[in-house]
Amino acid sequence: PAALRADLVELAHALASGGGATLASGGALGRLIRAVETFGFHLATLDLRQNSDVHERVVAELFKVAGVEADYSALDEAARIALLRGELASPRPLTGPHLVYGDETSSELAIAAAAADAHRRYGREAITTYIISKTATVSDLLEVDVLLKEAGLYRPGDPPSADVMVVPLFETIEDLENGPSVMAAYFALPEVAARVAARGHQEVMVGYSDSNKDGGYLTSVWSLNEASRALEPVFARAGVAMQLFHGRGGAVGRGGGSAYAAIVAQPAGTVEGRIRITEQGEVIAAKYGTRAAASINLEAIVAATVVTSLAPMQTGDEARFHEAMRGLSATAFRAYRGLVYETEGFRAFFRQFTPIEEIAGLKIGSRPASRTKSDRIEDLRAIPWVFSWAQTRVMLPGWYGAGAGFAAFEDQGLLRAMAAEWPFFATTLDNLEMVLAKSDMAIAQRYLSLVEAPLHPIFDNIRTGWEKARDCLLAITGQSRLLENNPQLDASVRLRLPYIEPLNLLQIELIRRHRAGESDPRIAEGIQLSINAIATALRNSG
Repeated sequence: PAALRADLVELAHALASGGGATLASGGALGRLIRAVETFGFHLATLDLRQNSDVHERVVAELFKVAGVEADYSALDEAARIALLRGELASPRPLTGPHLVYGDETSSELAIAAAAADAHRRYGREAITTYIISKTATVSDLLEVDVLLKEAGLYRPGDPPSADVMVVPLFETIEDLENGPSVMAAYFALPEVAARVAARGHQEVMVGYSDSNKDGGYLTSVWSLNEASRALEPVFARAGVAMQLFHGRGGAVGRGGGSAYAAIVAQPAGTVEGRIRITEQGEVIAAKYGTRAAASINLEAIVAATVVTSLAPMQTGDEARFHEAMRGLSATAFRAYRGLVYETEGFRAFFRQFTPIEEIAGLKIGSRPASRTKSDRIEDLRAIPWVFSWAQTRVMLPGWYGAGAGFAAFEDQGLLRAMAAEWPFFATTLDNLEMVLAKSDMAIAQRYLSLVEAPLHPIFDNIRTGWEKARDCLLAITGQSRLLENNPQLDASVRLRLPYIEPLNLLQIELIRRHRAGESDPRIAEGIQLSINAIATALRNSG
């Protein structure tokens, strides 16, 4: 791609020197140069992504088969780091054409080899990043470098070089809290510091979906804010430019909401001309389905990034606000965990009340609904978790626990000051209000007909939590009803509600028939159509 661009630029210079400056810059040639600069030969850059548990098993097998270490998994963290660093400094490969590996190891090695082939065919921009889900330790990062080294994408030396950047993903509440210390230890390795300095920046991904499923909405957004703020001095001390990759979904429970407001609300120093954001699901069509919509949304993201980089929003009484938020988060966390993970029968209630089983059967998405074959909430992936609650109009991941946090907080005047002076808290309330407005406890109660009677009291707790969240939010914002201060969004939501309610009732009846064993194929098709229609109408439900 670089060579092609050089040839095209040479042509442009020749045209310009011969009096054809307009042809050189404004015509098809200029557009072609821009296209080559943007897309190269690869069109769209891809990320690699895998779970850290998989990397551990694969590296353990590589070491065992090669005779390097018989039981890598039994080593403590210090021993793992020492072994991995030694391997990365060695030019010899671990793998060999005549060695035999299990299916998982063979698959992961093949993926790394395919990435190397993509680099050879299309250039390095084809794949630039390898994201590690469930990153918890420095060894999680070094294990991926070992896999890349086997494919020639990591080369030992002084300093070593790598064609693919290894990116940690901190997503659970615990991992977000530990993320800054992991990065500090990672940067302290001389070979890592040299490699990152040569690249100029390091990316860190923060996960909204799993942190929400783990701790609820209020705790999730606060943990992400604290983690981002704590990472900034770690990068500053290391002299490394930080690029945060925000793994946002469409639903508020997965980080959805206004991208502009979310960027402007980021802590000072965490957006220095660099930010990366995911857009997923039905949000893609809504935001980028037309040229006009795409232009508006991209301009908003760029504007927010520039504004935040040049002049971060100032918080009023920062220390006091942060302390209050910690208290709110702690109370909300206990309430959320108490319902989802500590209430007897909640798993059965969730699977009967929501269309999770029907959603799991949809032929959409890149991964199965659950990481394992168990029915544990912990093993369920965040997308179907949020999506299924949206279908029932409860939208629990977007608000549950917040009401408990607000109600238990003694200084309501401080909460009103936070809403007026702190962009982070104002954005948090805006997203919370939108979810509460789109939920409907009357419609949700209809789904109780799908649930065994002994489990019905769980819904009573959910409804009480919703009412508490609504009442507290109205008190903080000084409104008499939800979305009173946002008439445009209020009108948009109210316009769609009459069309969604019949879809919910139809879905309930179809699910009842499906679970009763009726085999008419139109029932399954109708369920799938109702799921799609409700998601489309709600707009940010998945």
